[in-house]
Amino acid sequence: MKGINKRIRAFRKLKGLTQQDLADEIGVSVAVLGSVERGNRDPDLILLEKICLALQIDMDELLKEEV
Repeated sequence: MKGINKRIRAFRKLKGLTQQDLADEIGVSVAVLGSVERGNRDPDLILLEKICLALQIDMDELLKEEV
């Protein structure tokens, strides 16, 4: 999932959310979300779905790789 961490962070910031805001909404700790955004941890499908719902984006938007 190359680059997904940067897209998660970019979409979160675009929506005006802090890491704490998003972490609270998806039910994880800030440490977990920060680890995902830094690329130290790959999110599982359930976490990706929660992130997409919270950010109001389609999974395709999050998963597509820029060409």
